Amino acid sequence: MSTYSFMDTQCSLTSDDGVVDLGYGAAVADEGITFAMAGDKNTMTMGADGEGMHSLHADNSGQITIRFLKTSPTNAKLMNLYNIQKTSSKKWGKNTITLNHTGSGDNHTASKCAFKKVPDYVNAKDGSVVEWVFDSIKVDMKLGTYE
Repeated sequence: MSTYSFMDTQCSLTSDDGVVDLGYGAAVADEGITFAMAGDKNTMTMGADGEGMHSLHADNSGQITIRFLKTSPTNAKLMNLYNIQKTSSKKWGKNTITLNHTGSGDNHTASKCAFKKVPDYVNAKDGSVVEWVFDSIKVDMKLGTYE
């Protein structure tokens, strides 16, 4: 029997402007961290005679979404990094996000990442989840196994 735990998640954002811990211990919300490819890897085209072809796309772009509790100090760290990077095209889009889950052997890397935007600000009765989204030009994902 295999067991999953977020406690086995190490995730960080690195850039020339700093390193921010995004994994276990950073007050990540229950909704966690998502790595998602932006486009399909294949297009299937069918001919008039019923024959078809597949077109393999070189696109490895994607989005990384990381959700923190409103009270997480990581929100301030990311906001400071955003404010530094938005001042210059030389700084923009040069972040790398890596995630390793030691329990399962999952390893994901997103390179050439840029902040999508500042998270929406919600001030309500209950503390909210702050969602940071990054666009990545190259996402490499490896799902491990529970051996």
